[in-house]
Parts: sequence; structure tokens; C-alpha cells
Amino acid sequence: MALTPELVALCERMVADPGPEPGFVELTNDEIAAAAARFDTECGDGPLWIFAYGSLIWKPVFDPVEARRATAYGWHRSFCMDMRRWRGSSDRPGLMMAIMRGGTCHGVVFRLPDKSRRQLLFDMIWRETSYPEDMASIRWLHAESDGGRFKALAFWAGPKGSFILDRLPLEEAARRIARACGHIGSNAAYLYNTVAKLGEFGIRDRNLWRLQELVAAEIICMALDPRAAG
Repeated sequence: MALTPELVALCERMVADPGPEPGFVELTNDEIAAAAARFDTECGDGPLWIFAYGSLIWKPVFDPVEARRATAYGWHRSFCMDMRRWRGSSDRPGLMMAIMRGGTCHGVVFRLPDKSRRQLLFDMIWRETSYPEDMASIRWLHAESDGGRFKALAFWAGPKGSFILDRLPLEEAARRIARACGHIGSNAAYLYNTVAKLGEFGIRDRNLWRLQELVAAEIICMALDPRAAG
């Protein structure tokens, strides 16, 4: 990988938590619990699988019973979500991943333990979503692995709204990612961790591989000439 931990460290800085987005009302615990119960019921008596394609691969909120490499056909990864908190800020907005319609996405499916899956669903919804508007991007999709074809739950699948910047050129995405940092860390770290963890599962996403090369080049350029950070 061209993007290294040493380069990522150059992107880290202290950023204050700006708080909730103005104009939005956050989900309540009761709303999150109701959503967790609905997805649990929809799953039925079979195992509940989570399709992970980004940060859930390297930072899950649960200990899975089983993990498998899997493919979701009809979806692809995209750094398309304009992010002005978490791993971006209002003056240096970042980008977060979602999966969008079209193409193929190689990722990992995690099986939740049956006894605690409703609580784990609550934990994931709490972590992955903030507002009622976000709930529409949690959906069931079909994944395939050596174990066959099965239903899996995915987060941020086909999100819509003014914060979606789909089909950004990789060069523009790299420029944003190299410069963005929020109160939980840098955008470059998010990309690095994702590419590295995918590699552990034998997955090499062509666009992400090219993107990490471009981000590494941007960071080096800024290190050599601080004026390039503007």
C-alpha cells in the first residue's frame, strides 16, 4: 500500500465535536429499539447476517459467531457521503462510504449470535445512524458466498439526499480525504483501515486501491509544501 500509517498520522489533528447537525432531530432510544425489533422479526428464525463493506469490517460493535467473505451483486462501494463531522469538519469536509446501485461489492458477512441479536442490532443502528431520515438506507440485500446465497442486512445502502455526492472523480475524492479530519479521527485513517482489512480477507477493490494511492500522493505533496493543503 502507498498509504501508510506514517502518512495517515500526518492527517490527524484535534477537532472539537460540533454536536448534532442543525435542523435535524436525533433518533430516540425508543425509535432505535423499535427498528431493531422490526429487523429482528423480519429476519425470522434463520441466522441474521450483516453485510460489511467499510468500517464495520475493522470496527464492528459485536463479536460475530461467523465471518465469511461474500459478494453483493447490484451494489458498489462509493465515497459519496459529504461528511462535516465525525471524520470531517465544516471547513475541511470529508467523505464517507456507502454502497450504491450497480456493479459488484466484495465484502464480509458477519453472523450475529442468536441470543443477543436484537441488542446488537440496537447497538449498530445507534452507531450507524443519527436521524430518522437515515433509516431508509438500512436494508436487506442478497449476498453470495461459498455457503450459498442468503439475505443480509446492510447499512447505508442507497442513501439519498443533498449530502450525497455520487460519482465524484477519484482525484477530487482523494483531495478531500487527504485533508479531512473530525473529532473521531482523520478521513485518511478510515480509508487506510478499510483497505488494509479488506486485504486480510483477500479482497482488493480496484477503486479503493487507486484511491489510497492518490491520497498518499496528496499527503506527501502537502508535507513537502504546506501551501498545497489549502
